[in-house]
Amino acid sequence: MTGNTPLAGFTILDFTQFYQGPYATFLLAKAGADVVKVEPPGGESLRRMAPPGKEGSFPIAMLNANKRGITLNLKTEAGRDLLCRMVGRVDAVVENYAPGVMDRLGVGWPVLSALNPRLVYASATGFGLSGPDRDNLAMDFTIQAASGVMSLTGYPDSPPLRTGAPYVDILGGATLYGGLVTALLERERTGRGRLVEIAMVEAVYPCLATALDQYHRAGQTIPARTGNAFANHNRAPYNVYPAQDGHVAIILVTEAQWQNLLRAMGREDLQDDPRFIRNTARVAHYAETEALVAAWTAARTRAEIFAATSLYKVPCAPVRDLEEVMNDPHMHGRGMLEVVDHYDYGPVVLPNSPLRFHGADTVPTRVSPHIGEHNAAVYGDWLGLSGADLARLRDEGAI
Repeated sequence: MTGNTPLAGFTILDFTQFYQGPYATFLLAKAGADVVKVEPPGGESLRRMAPPGKEGSFPIAMLNANKRGITLNLKTEAGRDLLCRMVGRVDAVVENYAPGVMDRLGVGWPVLSALNPRLVYASATGFGLSGPDRDNLAMDFTIQAASGVMSLTGYPDSPPLRTGAPYVDILGGATLYGGLVTALLERERTGRGRLVEIAMVEAVYPCLATALDQYHRAGQTIPARTGNAFANHNRAPYNVYPAQDGHVAIILVTEAQWQNLLRAMGREDLQDDPRFIRNTARVAHYAETEALVAAWTAARTRAEIFAATSLYKVPCAPVRDLEEVMNDPHMHGRGMLEVVDHYDYGPVVLPNSPLRFHGADTVPTRVSPHIGEHNAAVYGDWLGLSGADLARLRDEGAI
């Protein structure tokens, strides 16, 4: 990618798979880097999870836009040789294999950095490259469990719950992006690359901030699961409430907001009621507070509730479903979401990067590559390989 973009001129070899790593390299591509997605000849694992008749599952289309695609088999000597020949012309190698995989293949950080001392090597794992847990298997679901977040999610009379979206993978990907770009900045200053790693379990730990606050406030007592309510039911109202056409989320953090909510509900008669006058009183009368708000919301639509709370500046949002979010006029208007014609899925909504670089050129969205779509361009341009060379490498199973 050339032009006025922050990472124009940077070239990335992307060995990532599933969600976490591909999201990091998607952000790099949308910042202007030339990201070359490297897959084994049969494609990465998400290709094999594709619906019938499609080349890849939808996350392939969503997380691999704006990348070029090549195939490379690192289990072959010829494939490893190709990587070693290419690494001298790239700025970074990114991978999210289990710890030690690239080393066992003979193309880990020590080998590649010796070939290119300016190389930044970025690794994302579940528990890190060191420590007693480094070899534990890790997926978003298991990290939610191991990180403590799952223990806080759900209701007190139900088992712990995962979140409905794989946020740990995406948070890990964003953290990996930050680490990699930081290392590239250092390399620009010093001339030398660096190994940078992130562990999913460490990336998610800051999300425990509220729970840890409650833990220390309560004399080192572990907070109970409280569903959609605030931790330990220490704030009210703070919940998801029924509406005629779904649900709304309402959260109050100041006493002024409670008075404003009473105005929105037309219940100014309760402004001096001792049961509700302060948050401590509302928590003491938690069931009555919840019933009061729920009775008001249940008689109205989400739009009516949102209009009333907005008028009085009460924090509130409708609980939206996937189709409502995909068609959100605000995000479409800002360019965060756009309709793209994809070879597998036709016209679909795809996300842009949430990173905004004011004054930089916008990077137009290109659909995710077919398996090995850019083999000829990359291997030809970078290594001078001919069509006959590529045919031989395909026959050997190297690409």
